[in-house]
Amino acid sequence: MKVSEILQVKGNILFTITPDTLITEAASVMEEKDIGSLVVMEFGTLVGVLTFREVIRALDKKTGSLGNGTVRKFMDDHPLTVTPETEVNEVRRMMLEKHSRYLPVMDAKVLLGVISFYDVAKAVLEAQSFENKMLKAYIRDWPVEESEE
Repeated sequence: MKVSEILQVKGNILFTITPDTLITEAASVMEEKDIGSLVVMEFGTLVGVLTFREVIRALDKKTGSLGNGTVRKFMDDHPLTVTPETEVNEVRRMMLEKHSRYLPVMDAKVLLGVISFYDVAKAVLEAQSFENKMLKAYIRDWPVEESEE
């Protein structure tokens, strides 16, 4: 299974912000949309990702207040990315090794979407469930050989 298949199922809703957006505004958007990440775009180019992890770090640095800093100050400005052709097993490895819950999907310089750890887990579970049903159907329909007497 490839990333492109996850994106097809997930859909193409994508939330972006600019690096000059106030961190408080970004946190409000994340809460309002019930999302864990925002892609940071500048002049049509991916420049970073802001996740709830960075928001919590900002809260910690500011001792409980986000203050009036911009996203640029807190975002991950070197996020891991994948392509539509990346295999899901490779995505799982990357997410686990780098503790990344969100990966932008890029086709050259074009942002196609973001996949989350949840999206990957759901896709893998659905694929395994489908395989399980197919195996059970195959076993159930197994031809019975006549015993020779």
